[in-house]
Amino acid sequence: MASDPPLLSVNLRVDYPNKPQALRAVAFQINPDEALGLVGESGSGKSTIALAILRLLGLKGGYPTGRILFRGRDLMMASEQEMRSIRGREIALVLQSPLSSLNPALKIGTQLAEAWKAHASGSKSELAAAIARALTSVGLPTDKEFSSRYPSQVSVGQAQRVLIAMAVMHAPALLIADEPTSALDAITQSEIVKLFSELKRTMGSAILYISHDLLSVASLCNRIAILHDGEIVECATMEAVLTRPMHPYTQQLLASAPWPLRSPVSWRPPVVPRGQPTPLPLLHRQARLH
Repeated sequence: MASDPPLLSVNLRVDYPNKPQALRAVAFQINPDEALGLVGESGSGKSTIALAILRLLGLKGGYPTGRILFRGRDLMMASEQEMRSIRGREIALVLQSPLSSLNPALKIGTQLAEAWKAHASGSKSELAAAIARALTSVGLPTDKEFSSRYPSQVSVGQAQRVLIAMAVMHAPALLIADEPTSALDAITQSEIVKLFSELKRTMGSAILYISHDLLSVASLCNRIAILHDGEIVECATMEAVLTRPMHPYTQQLLASAPWPLRSPVSWRPPVVPRGQPTPLPLLHRQARLH
């Protein structure tokens, strides 16, 4: 039996007016129900890839060429009207800075309602039920008091969960998480990573998890793509990259990781009781020397 086609297949080049060939040869695929980690140093173009997939790169002055096949359809050929129906409904984005991504002048419940109304319609009770489901899915209170708060009245971790709730409200096929833990403390980071894992399991969404944090990528993703010097230099299973890195940049990246990782190693994802956060330091101990 033939395997299912990839959910997303990217073959991309991006030029900026002041930086031609910012991305020269970016090629990767994401399968349905898979979490792919995209790792690279700051400024390597990770966020450029996210914006290109959503056809938002023009807002930054970027010019993409190539193909972005999503569910067999080339998004590079889609009209802006078609893309507006895809963004937020079929492909959703979670950004790295929740307090700057949320509107400080609008209550949390209002922003959730706007996210729902962008791609759905119905009665007030249907809207309230959709908001309650979204908040429940990310472990936030569903009472009126919480929904009546402004973003400045919740913690950074709660604000990030609100962003994720908005992103998953329409159960997208693909969830793009762009450095979603970079503004969080270590404990909250581990909780958010575990939340993404739960959402992947319960919703069946594929995830493109963009980060420079190898620990969070290792705890969530099935495969990892390494971005360096404008191209994907390595893309393989998490275990293969951790135990048998092929490209010199990948080897250098792993050598600088904040755990004693050397080849050969024995790696396995952490096993944590259901309902408990995954402490990232646990991953330190699960990269063992033979």
